[in-house]
Amino acid sequence: MMTRSPLQHQLSRRALLRSGFVLGAGLTLGSVVGCATPTGTPGPRTVSLALNRSLVSLDNKLNQSDAALTVQRAVRQSLVTLDQNLKPKLVLADKFELVNPTQWYVHLRPGIVYSDGCPVQIQDVATALQMYSEVNGSFVGAFFPEWPTVRQIDESSFTLDTVRPVPVLDYLMSNILITPAADNLPEELQSGVGSGPYVVTASNRGTGDYTLEKNTNYWGAAPNIDSVQVRFVPDKSNRVVSLRSGEVDVIDSISPDSADQLSGLSGVTIDRVDGVRLNQLFFNFRKPAGHPLADARVRRALTYAIDGKSLIDEVMQGSATASKGVIPITLDGAIETGEYIYDPARARAELDALGVRNLDLKIIWETGEFVADTDIMEAVVQMLSAVGVRPTLQQFEPGGDISTWRQGRGGDWDVLGNGFPGPTGLGVTILQGMYAGTPEKEATRDTYHGYIFPDITDVITRASEDADPARRATLLAEAQRMIWETCPSMWSFVPRVVLARRSRIGDVGLRPTNSYDLSAATLKV
Repeated sequence: MMTRSPLQHQLSRRALLRSGFVLGAGLTLGSVVGCATPTGTPGPRTVSLALNRSLVSLDNKLNQSDAALTVQRAVRQSLVTLDQNLKPKLVLADKFELVNPTQWYVHLRPGIVYSDGCPVQIQDVATALQMYSEVNGSFVGAFFPEWPTVRQIDESSFTLDTVRPVPVLDYLMSNILITPAADNLPEELQSGVGSGPYVVTASNRGTGDYTLEKNTNYWGAAPNIDSVQVRFVPDKSNRVVSLRSGEVDVIDSISPDSADQLSGLSGVTIDRVDGVRLNQLFFNFRKPAGHPLADARVRRALTYAIDGKSLIDEVMQGSATASKGVIPITLDGAIETGEYIYDPARARAELDALGVRNLDLKIIWETGEFVADTDIMEAVVQMLSAVGVRPTLQQFEPGGDISTWRQGRGGDWDVLGNGFPGPTGLGVTILQGMYAGTPEKEATRDTYHGYIFPDITDVITRASEDADPARRATLLAEAQRMIWETCPSMWSFVPRVVLARRSRIGDVGLRPTNSYDLSAATLKV
């Protein structure tokens, strides 16, 4: 007989929301962001976006919020981007070709300029690569098995050279946003010009509010929308009310409850696509030898305490799919390696057999990391408590210092509620970013939470260098099976991408990355 979870015994999703899911002793929560509702309806040529996470920078060196890329890419551009089907599409380059296994030929598009009228130069590309490589904790940097070297041929053409083959470099370079060399830094840029269709005319990093206007010097076709207001509205109820009232035009990452409220409403459209982001309760692999979490058997035992089916069905109301592997199965090259099994009796028995009793677990996460994040975390506390574990929670505000904690610089933790994007649609990219850690990367805190297994890194590296799709797929499958045996996560899932918009906004083209091309959107006036 299947054991029922505490959620199945006590709470439906709607009852949970009504009750506030109040827990007893042993649960500690950090501060929660306040609620803010935007005021004033957008003008006839203006679109207002309400993001569920604060836009803390205008580039993506450290930013892992997929929806933020919609705004960032409207200001700064890359040599190539990925279209709605996650296939490479030329932007600042009009040629991007593999000429031999370790060299790509690139030609800059004629007439491309920044918003101040200055031309985009090859040195800007070289400096961008250098800045992305030097910033500590860059999630973009983790995708690259090595950084290419720029070798200029003439004023508009150059090569990207690597020591070893990087057959997916065109996909990887879609993540490198270009800015003038003199203004670039190895950090998240808060200001500066870009080559995109919009310029930032007002910003407040503290509130997450930005105003974008058409770039009058834009080298490409002018966008259809004159201006864009970007607002941070953390409370989902406020986002729904604001959309219904017409105060905002687009809200991202909406919950099933919100979708239910908006579905069928006159003047509102719901867009849905399968996502490529992996959300997980990831273990801290920086624990010293002898710590319980340094033992894969302990990590595996803890997975049996989590009733993932109830969390997906009752808390997230089916807005996610359960993981059957270590990366989203929607990615090219992903395979099924196993499932998370709910068996609390087995969890307690295996922990007891390993001599692990009254285990203290500190779980951290940032507000808005995924749908119903607080409800999920509080339910996880109940489930872990039921098997004799003593969990506590620490919640971080968006734009706070959780990034330093993730890097092991801010404080100690045991489990992180986090998400990792699959922006290329390729399994090899997310495997490289999450699981190909090395001691050298750990020295700069560029591993994924201390995950370092040399044998696994070797297999992923060989896959990333192999131009033959069949051999690469074989190596990737081997790596995924090896990763599953290390038990990196207590639980993981793949969220579905859901966006709601006023019907006056068209041609959004929502991508599996939870982003879209803002310049391609149309506006009915």
